[in-house]
Amino acid sequence: MIRLLAPFVLALLAATAPAGRAETERLRVVTSFTIIQDMAANVAGARADIVSLTPPGADIHLYEPTPRDILRISNADLVLLNGLELEAWFGGFLDNAGEAPRAVVSDGLVPMAISGGEYDGQPNPHGWMGLDGAAIYIGNIAQALSDLDPANADEYRENAQGYLGRIEARIGPLRDRLRALPEKRRVLVTSEGAFSYLARDAHLGELFLWPVNADQQGLPQQVRRVIDAVRARNIPAVFSESTVSARPAQQIARETGAAYGGVLFVDTLSARDGPVPSYIDLLAVTSETILRGLSDG
Repeated sequence: MIRLLAPFVLALLAATAPAGRAETERLRVVTSFTIIQDMAANVAGARADIVSLTPPGADIHLYEPTPRDILRISNADLVLLNGLELEAWFGGFLDNAGEAPRAVVSDGLVPMAISGGEYDGQPNPHGWMGLDGAAIYIGNIAQALSDLDPANADEYRENAQGYLGRIEARIGPLRDRLRALPEKRRVLVTSEGAFSYLARDAHLGELFLWPVNADQQGLPQQVRRVIDAVRARNIPAVFSESTVSARPAQQIARETGAAYGGVLFVDTLSARDGPVPSYIDLLAVTSETILRGLSDG
């Protein structure tokens, strides 16, 4: 069950304070990537204009800021970051982008560790892929907006609670169906090791080609290691992510007889007319794809 905002957070959000902004003035919020943008839009409602520095479809790990990004941040009322070292490019960039207040939406999350590669042991930054992580992110967004605009804290709190309820209603049943798969089918094979929080939620084992997209990708030894594991464990399906080439996963499928289960989404939303225009869609489409692949493979 997804955790709604803790009582102490609700009390903070409900606290009254003098209004610091005109009722009709919209907050200007900048986020590092599209998933936080969508979360913030659901919490802020009509009270903020929210933009993402990285565009739909971009890989957050490898993004390179532009002069326009500096202008956006310099004019922002609030900057929302994932943290957990996801925005490796962001530190020096912010040093040259003025004094915009910022909040780290993963604060309070106990991170899982990256396994393997040059980032071994560092925090896995993809906390939004688990439902407990979603509650923490959304609670922190609501708090950051309330700190900036205390007169409307009740509205942000109510929006956050309603949003969390919609996430649970859509994703909870899919998580439960994944948990109900036969144990021998509950192994998730992907290109990037970005699904650890989702795998933990769904009680799936996890196997991946490379830990982080910033690592070297699709090396022969990476592919061979996973081929051997898929054969040894008779894993029914393998998957790739929307921001990387599907070829290594497809090669593994060909050489092992496993099914290629399709594309998963993790680091970015699509355009509005694409398959995952919202965070809820991203979790749902990814969970449904995994469920279909592991059920039918």
